[in-house]
Amino acid sequence: MQELHPTDYYGTVVWLGRTPQREDILRGFEATEILLGFDGIAGDVHEGPTRSSCVRATQLYPLNTEIRNTRQLTILSVENLAEIARDMGLERLSPELVGANVVIEGIPDLSHVTPSSRLQSESGTTMVVDRLNRPCTYPARAIEKAHPGFGKLFRRAGAGRRGVTACVERPGVLKIGDRLRLHVSNQRTWQPEPNASA
Repeated sequence: MQELHPTDYYGTVVWLGRTPQREDILRGFEATEILLGFDGIAGDVHEGPTRSSCVRATQLYPLNTEIRNTRQLTILSVENLAEIARDMGLERLSPELVGANVVIEGIPDLSHVTPSSRLQSESGTTMVVDRLNRPCTYPARAIEKAHPGFGKLFRRAGAGRRGVTACVERPGVLKIGDRLRLHVSNQRTWQPEPNASA
């Protein structure tokens, strides 16, 4: 039996970008195509086979422990960006301001796609979904610089809507207009038996 099965859901790539350096503001630069290697996007702040652990992993490791990099990419949806902008009172929220690498349209509830799902282009370029990407302070700073007074609204508006983090499983080129097919696991959700000693 296959571990993953293709769905009838496709996302069309409408925006691509690269974030070359963090400093104190996470701001990306738009591109018409990006080359994805096993380390992610060359020159991107999240490039590499490993990364330093951050506050999201402190229950597992001390800060700055070298760990496998499953956060090479940030993938968002047009739909979620529109919802965030609406709740912040903005007409539009630019992908450059929220650290996006790939923005797609057409897959509902993208931010909650099951971990280990795949997004695969028609040419075979494949990304593995790691998990929901939670809001952080870096995009808030970029938003504040572009839209004074609005940065503080991002954390709440972006909760559960900031897309997913992912890593590259099969390298290749992504271009504007590419279609990404969603493949999901056929494994059931975890259902541990009640603790007999409780």
